[in-house]
Amino acid sequence: MQKIYFVRAEWDDEAQVWVATSDDVPGLVTEADTLESLSVKLEALIPELLDLNGFLNVEEVPFELLARKFSVTQRNLH
Repeated sequence: MQKIYFVRAEWDDEAQVWVATSDDVPGLVTEADTLESLSVKLEALIPELLDLNGFLNVEEVPFELLARKFSVTQRNLH
């Protein structure tokens, strides 16, 4: 069975970007304004980084992107 690479994305409220990191892909740290653009970046970066680190010898590289964003909202009390 082919390994699925796990990538975490967390919203950086101060920088207003999604930041992606991974324990499975050495050296992976990237950011983007939207999850869609982050996913596109990851499609290129993950195979490249795995290849540079000597981990890749297949054409397809499955990855799972898990996004997390913490928010606080206010109740309307009228």
